[in-house]
Amino acid sequence: MANYLIIGASSGIGAQIAQDLLTSGHQVWGSYRNHPITDQRIQSFHFDSSDTLSKLPNELPETLDGFVYCVGSIQLAPISRVNTSNLSVDIQNQLIKLVELLQHIFPKLKKSSHASVVLFSSVAVQLGLPFHTQVGIVKGAIEGLSKSLAAEWAPSIRVNTIAPSLTDTPLAEPLLNTPEKKLANDQRHPLKRIGTVEDISNMACFLLSEKSSWITAQVLHVDGGMQAIK
Repeated sequence: MANYLIIGASSGIGAQIAQDLLTSGHQVWGSYRNHPITDQRIQSFHFDSSDTLSKLPNELPETLDGFVYCVGSIQLAPISRVNTSNLSVDIQNQLIKLVELLQHIFPKLKKSSHASVVLFSSVAVQLGLPFHTQVGIVKGAIEGLSKSLAAEWAPSIRVNTIAPSLTDTPLAEPLLNTPEKKLANDQRHPLKRIGTVEDISNMACFLLSEKSSWITAQVLHVDGGMQAIK
């Protein structure tokens, strides 16, 4: 049994990861922002980017075996319409708060014999997609952070990043809210479907487990072939 902390565990990918870890017999501490977590097996707490680290629960275990940061947004616009105030909010939510949390929990991760950190990027960083300037800026920084941190924290803590393509989550609902939109996005992928939360959770749980004990500093493209083939 291992101890895992998930920031953003109330819906979408984070919620699925939490459920899969629980099913495997692990303990999960998970944060929510707008929607409280109802599963009593999760040690849940409210936390968002405006909170100080003092809002983290005192009941966090002394040893953390894994950390997952499931905070994101989908802000699509040509660069002429990128709002720098919104960009600053994205940087605060997805990057600055992440750095603060990593600094805070490092001693707990260090106490584990097999600690693993899983972060999230986007297929748009390596592929390059129109109207994804804001996504590319923020997620590109996360990929850089992930590799630097993997080098710094080796060999005791592994750090990897998952770069999904479009996945069926509440966050992506505006892009998938009609059958026509869903079909069009399915067809853009070589495997002819968009991702599911199970697809992404399967990779995250693998990276958190000791089955991936020789994997670090990687960006794993779980994207239906989008980044690599036409």
